[in-house]
Amino acid sequence: MSISVKDLEPAFQVAGQKPGTEIWRIENFQPVPLPKSEHGKFYSGDSYIVLQTTSDRGGAYWYDIHFWLGKDTSQDEAGTAAIKTVELDAILGGRAVQHREIQGHESDKFLSYFKPCIIPLEGGVASGFKKPEEEVFETRLYICKGKRVVRMKQVPFSRSSLNHDDVFILDSEDKIYQFNGANSNIQERAKALEVIQLLKEKYHDGVCDVAIIDDGNLQAESDSGSFWVLFGGFAPISKKVATEDDIVPERTTAKLYSIIDGQVNPLDGELTKSILENDKCYILDCGSEVFTWVGRHTQLEERKSTIQAAEEYLANQNRPKSTRITWLIQGYETHPFKSNFDSWPSGSAPAPEDGRGKVAALVKQQGAAVKAASKSTSVQEEVPPLLEGGGKIEVWRIDGSAKTLILKEDIGKFYSGDCYIVLYTYHSHERKEDYYLCWWIGKDSIEEDQEMAAQLASTMCNSLKGRPVLGRVYQGKEPPQFVAIFQPMLVLKGGLSSGYKSYIEENGLNDETYASDTVALIRISGTSSHNNKAIQVDVAATSLNTYECLLLQSSSSVFIWHGKQSTHEQQQLAAKVVEFLKPGATVKHTKEGTESSNFWNGLGEKRDYTSNKLAPEATREPHLFSYSVNKGASSSFNIEEIYNFSQDDLLTEDVMLLNTHAEVFVWIGQSADSNEKQSAFEIGQKYVKLATSLEGLSSDVPLYKVTEGNEPCFFTTFFSWDPVKATAHGNSFQKKVMILFGFGHASENHRTNQDGPTQRASALAALNSAFSSSSTAKACSVPKPTGASQSSQRAAAVAALSTVLTAEMKQSTSRGSSLQSSRSPSISPPGGAKNAQFKESEEPSEHQESEVVDPAETNEEDSELKPPEEVFSYEQLKAKSENPAAGIDTKRREAYLSDEEFESVLGMTKEAFYKMPKWKQDVHKKKVDLF
Repeated sequence: MSISVKDLEPAFQVAGQKPGTEIWRIENFQPVPLPKSEHGKFYSGDSYIVLQTTSDRGGAYWYDIHFWLGKDTSQDEAGTAAIKTVELDAILGGRAVQHREIQGHESDKFLSYFKPCIIPLEGGVASGFKKPEEEVFETRLYICKGKRVVRMKQVPFSRSSLNHDDVFILDSEDKIYQFNGANSNIQERAKALEVIQLLKEKYHDGVCDVAIIDDGNLQAESDSGSFWVLFGGFAPISKKVATEDDIVPERTTAKLYSIIDGQVNPLDGELTKSILENDKCYILDCGSEVFTWVGRHTQLEERKSTIQAAEEYLANQNRPKSTRITWLIQGYETHPFKSNFDSWPSGSAPAPEDGRGKVAALVKQQGAAVKAASKSTSVQEEVPPLLEGGGKIEVWRIDGSAKTLILKEDIGKFYSGDCYIVLYTYHSHERKEDYYLCWWIGKDSIEEDQEMAAQLASTMCNSLKGRPVLGRVYQGKEPPQFVAIFQPMLVLKGGLSSGYKSYIEENGLNDETYASDTVALIRISGTSSHNNKAIQVDVAATSLNTYECLLLQSSSSVFIWHGKQSTHEQQQLAAKVVEFLKPGATVKHTKEGTESSNFWNGLGEKRDYTSNKLAPEATREPHLFSYSVNKGASSSFNIEEIYNFSQDDLLTEDVMLLNTHAEVFVWIGQSADSNEKQSAFEIGQKYVKLATSLEGLSSDVPLYKVTEGNEPCFFTTFFSWDPVKATAHGNSFQKKVMILFGFGHASENHRTNQDGPTQRASALAALNSAFSSSSTAKACSVPKPTGASQSSQRAAAVAALSTVLTAEMKQSTSRGSSLQSSRSPSISPPGGAKNAQFKESEEPSEHQESEVVDPAETNEEDSELKPPEEVFSYEQLKAKSENPAAGIDTKRREAYLSDEEFESVLGMTKEAFYKMPKWKQDVHKKKVDLF
């Protein structure tokens, strides 16, 4: 891709040098950097460019560029943002994924950078901004949509804006109200509470009353009354009227088009990877999203032209605004793009730094400065979270339709022709008993045993009330938590089950089942408790490796062979395996290069063997997905990625998939659909099959089922885990109320019909509030938009009540029922709890205290985050420092840095750093020698 100096935008020269979010606003057709204090605020009259830089575990950088177009931005500014996005991509090496974002229809990935939401504001740079001292508080009404990221839109401050299907936030000067439409989504209600917290901090200095108004609640509460008074009095709200914003494009069968000289031409035939040529550009139309694919050998001007081609393509078809456009460069395709093809063979995609290097070299020839690519650094071996030691181990071997308990002295021996069930019972964090339950599948086991193992393990899990972490483990893919239970773990050839023996006999195969009096060669691999395994291999000199230890067993002797590059841990494990297999046997130690003739005779003959160290599997970033099924004539399996995920994204009503590449978890919420709970492993297997074809995931990857409230440490390590959130009860909304405000909300009323009692209660509440004392009325800040005086509010409230009662009388007569019966409330609130008014106070109420978490439960975590009193320089705190600081906690070296040096060294504030999951913190610390 040819680039000249004039094509390089000066504002982007230092972009993408560290992980995080960078934003530019288009001002006078030039990108101007936006200070971090303004991040999250987007003016409807402007266009913005947003760069998100992420770092994987190997230290490589990945880029997403979004150009955001406000609803009132000019066509020229929008065009400038689009073109400048391509230029930014060129400076970054031509490998960023580019996205068009339309105000009100932003992608989940874009919104995930600004959780819980972005704040839409009217106006723009061209109209000038008010200085803070000139700003006057304005009461605003917002509609909030979204379960995990919120699309917040300001709507006219009018009763007519409300409806029964959505969640609204009314931000007044003295109190923030959340109005939950009777038919609104529980998860959207929960997310709106996070938005209220954001507004409270940003516009009320963290001090403001909060009230929840439930559409359909039968209580005449003062909060409900004051809410309606702000609208000039109560009146029944109308049904929702669909607008263009509610149009959700349907996903359609993908169609491929080529772009030649700006013209879009349809292509026929099957969708395969091979159809895409590296010197051409294409459009892939999937209905709800349109992808533009750019070949690696296309020119910069060609890439710019694809922007206009895609825009014109959508305009000509009158597609809705919410149709997303994503630009992809060859080799950096996303999962949603690849999933439209029959298959996506893994090819020679460039490494994260390759594309950057070629462009950098090309640009330097023309005298321009481009920052060097970050090199992937070798990652030190990490010890993953392991289960608490000292637990009880029980193992059963599958034999026909039954399971046979393994004797204690044989626990740890696995035969490749058999299947096993392993139950480990342990205690963690002083909780009640926890369970780790897996079935292990030998590579030579028969299908009937595999199916029976799964069935019996599932039955055992159900007998323990679904509490265990339930896992499927294949031979050769044992996860660290599984291996660490057994000291040692030994995988032997052959099998002992009747099914395996019958299979061998029926097929005329040799029975290679291990016996203590036969010749056997066992390889010792791994360097610590979580990866130490002993595996029986073919008896041949070619099985030796200079980086390993091997145990050679014959009828008369036992040799332990030490490779020159083997570790002390491997040698210790070899001795332990000998004692496990042949207690009391005499061992002959043989170092590589000093082997006796008896040793080579035991192997058959002396031959060459490998001296190559087995490369560790590449580590990848974890990805979280939500799962759903399109119900209908042709139900389909749908997954949607949750970007920049956190524990808050694990919603109790949902089923989630966490892919760490080393294992796959199916997380089941307590309130998830009962059918989905039962088919957890089927869901997981469908995902594994999909990820195997598109992402190169191993089909034998460990697969776990995890239930809400029983998450193990090796699952929670991928989140900044808060045990309080994990143990909260109720639906998503009730949990969020308890977590944010310290006590539960009154009972959820899921009424879908707005009957007489509901409207009468609201009218009475409004009437009560309107006739409250004048002093109370003065204390309440009534915003101007209603234009209602106290007398008009009273009149409106009386009129509304009269209208409701008249309507009730007519309905009562027509149904032949008494007015008295219609006045009986159908649901009564529990325990006299108030209707969700949350006030700031120094002394919690008695009910609040009963729900507050014991400080002792969180004291340990809080103490870890307390900054130490002493401060040391970065040079003193480095793990390999020549002048190390004395008396520090070496696990928290970074905590002793000053705030300024911390941000300089780690590229972020301490607050941002400690919000990250532990494993991400460790990755950053390793890069700067603070681990």
